Formats: sequence, structure tokens, C-alpha cells
Amino acid sequence: MFSFLKNHPFAVEAFFESSLVLTFAVPKVQLQNLIPECLQLDIFQDEWAFVAVAMVQTKALRPRGFPRVMGNDFCLIGYRVFVRYTNSRGKNLRGLYILKSETDKKKMEFMGNIFTHYKYTTTDINKIEQTNTLEIASIKSKFRMTVGKAEEVPLPEHSPFNDWKEARKFAGPLPFTFTYNPQTKEVLIIEGVRENWIPKPVKVIDYDFEFLRVLNLRNPILANAFIIENIPYYWKKGKTEQWS
Repeated sequence: MFSFLKNHPFAVEAFFESSLVLTFAVPKVQLQNLIPECLQLDIFQDEWAFVAVAMVQTKALRPRGFPRVMGNDFCLIGYRVFVRYTNSRGKNLRGLYILKSETDKKKMEFMGNIFTHYKYTTTDINKIEQTNTLEIASIKSKFRMTVGKAEEVPLPEHSPFNDWKEARKFAGPLPFTFTYNPQTKEVLIIEGVRENWIPKPVKVIDYDFEFLRVLNLRNPILANAFIIENIPYYWKKGKTEQWS
């Protein structure tokens, strides 16, 4: 009855204290069945498709235009595939398709599942930040990662990219996020807007994500890792269109 509420019925804003993204490359055939029929994989060198793990610390997340004091602070974790969509006007849009979403607070799970299709679950998220390293882990979700901050960071070993300039194209954020209703063949398009988004490469010291194994991905290759800090961000009200 109230399913329309899930279509991002109003704009939302937040302040990103940090957004840490690890992007993994896999042969395109491994991801094709994970995205809906209306989307295409965003491919590199006609071979590689990409799935990313994003860990975002938000402050004052709230409907856009509401006072900052009414916002809430959350940690958000998203597992996303890099995709493309050709809209009804023939424009090719780069964006993301969400596979799984997690948060550290029940309130975000509750509200997120009313106003989005992202199927949030709540998990434990533990952070240990030291002078030169940041460790993030979850017992319930069975993931852990440790990254280091340094002035000079080499590309991850075996990355398909030749340099950081190429890697930056698959670092996010991509402008759009897509959701698809296969029964009605409606595509929901959410556009994100930000300023001064300057990703900084980070060195990945260690990582393990149970969810990547759940996806049955064979030997995903760490392709890049970036962090951004202190960025205002907002998502526009969702738009739907018919796909055929």
C-alpha cells in the first residue's frame, strides 16, 4: 500500500566525515547475473567488471532542508556493482547497483527500509584508528580491513589499472544509483550531488569480506582503494521511468 515510499520520495543530505572504498575487479561474466536486465556492467578493457565495498561515516543525515540538529549520525556499508543505464532519452548514465546495505544503528535500518529499496540490516562495526592506520571490522558480518595512510601509495598488486589516473575512474562516487522493479519494469534513478570530491589513495594492508565469498566470486582482485574526508553530500528525490 505504501510501497511508493521506498522510491526516495524526498531529497536527503548528510556530511561525509569519511568514505573509504575498496574496489575489486572480476571477469565480467561473474557479475552479469547479479544485476537486473535494464542495466549493463561498466566494463574496463572489455574484460573486467567491478564490485566495490564502501564504508561511509555520515553526520547529520536528514531530509534536505531540515535543520542539522534533526539529523543523525550513522556508519553505512554498501556493496555495489559499477553499472550503466541508458535512460528514456537515450542518455548513457554511469552509476551503481546495490547488492547489500548495512548500518551500525537500528534507527537507520528502520528508516532506510521505509524510504529505500536497499534492504538495510544492522551489524556491529568496530573501528580502531591509529596515527597511520585505520582498522574496521565486524564480527556479525565477518569482515575486516586495515588500511594505511601514506604520501606515496602504489596500486594494489595485480590491479588491472596501469596507473591511479585510470583507477580514479572506478573510485566513485558515480552520479547515479539504480533500482529495478521486474514486475512493473520500472527503473528508479537516484542522483547524488557533492562538491570537492578528491579521493586519496590508501594502502590496503589486509582485508577479508565474507560477503564476497557469498557472491561466489572467484579470486576477486583488489583494483583500487580510496578515501575521501569532510564532504557535504545530498541525494535528489528519486525519479522513476519505464524500461522496455
